[in-house]
Amino acid sequence: MTRVIVKPGICGFNAIIDIDTIDREKLSFKIKSDCKTVTAFGESLSEISKWDIFKPKAESGLFIKLSEHPLHPSCPVPVGIVKAVEVEAGLAIARDVSICFEIIGNRKG
Repeated sequence: MTRVIVKPGICGFNAIIDIDTIDREKLSFKIKSDCKTVTAFGESLSEISKWDIFKPKAESGLFIKLSEHPLHPSCPVPVGIVKAVEVEAGLAIARDVSICFEIIGNRKG
């Protein structure tokens, strides 16, 4: 099983994504979060094909379900899902991902 913990920042709604192998093609999918939208999305999808993440978004079961449960545009949970699927399917190596801010000079606004 592959577990990814997403710490999205300012909203404070962490997500735990568990992806486990069912067979050569299918993966089970579970998500836990205090975010109601992320939770509703997770409940709508229990299995995913390991190849689904490579399909055009209009044909991908994952992204179709995400469009039915619109998250904030900068929510990193979808990226966490894709990375977890890649690792569990043996298509990528598990490595942490980060977004780091540097504020240079004076910000207006």
